[in-house]
Amino acid sequence: MRVDAVTLFPGMIDTPLSESIVGRARAEGYLELGFVNPRDFTEDRHRTVDDKPYGGGTGMLMMAEPVYRAVKKVRKKGSFVILLTPKGRKFDQAAALELAKKKHLIFICGHYEGIDERIVPLADMELSIGDYVLTGGEPAAVAVIDAVTRLIPGVLKKSDATVNETFTGGLLEAPHYTRPAVWRGKKVPEALLSGNHKLIAEWRASMAAKLTGAARPDLSGARPVKKAARKAAK
Repeated sequence: MRVDAVTLFPGMIDTPLSESIVGRARAEGYLELGFVNPRDFTEDRHRTVDDKPYGGGTGMLMMAEPVYRAVKKVRKKGSFVILLTPKGRKFDQAAALELAKKKHLIFICGHYEGIDERIVPLADMELSIGDYVLTGGEPAAVAVIDAVTRLIPGVLKKSDATVNETFTGGLLEAPHYTRPAVWRGKKVPEALLSGNHKLIAEWRASMAAKLTGAARPDLSGARPVKKAARKAAK
């Protein structure tokens, strides 16, 4: 997969994505990550990319033209452009799976107070990673690229590594334990020590449903759990 980020601060993306699984994916050729800086498409000696917003207000806005030119520089047939913005679709595992099927992603990372609204039609998708304020779109791009990269076939060496994990099927993942079997008086659940694969699978499914219902009842996988609980209460 090819990913290009339109950003004023490429280091904010490049550095964290040079480590661990994503760093290895880049080194092994599963992910090609590039950067294009809107400052390179300005025409004044100060390389100006921001200006005051019309109507007044706090802060500065990124100007549309440098961003437009930056996107046009790397966009080609089959590219999928993502504008990272608070008003976008909420990013989740389903969105990560959709994006992992694309061959070329372009992320537009706003900064300051955002980007001139006239840049929006340039995007194929507006995306948000949550209801909070970040310094810019770069940290959001890191989160999305990380989540998408691990879904690229071959990046995770175990082929089933992405099947039974958190948010798959709308459920949180069951709790995990490792050695020792007893740590500071706390024991690993007997089912996990049994060696019975059917029993272990049943325990994990039950705990995933229970944990999701208690901690994240908003997830789709929690709905059958809540329905069953209401039925049992009658």
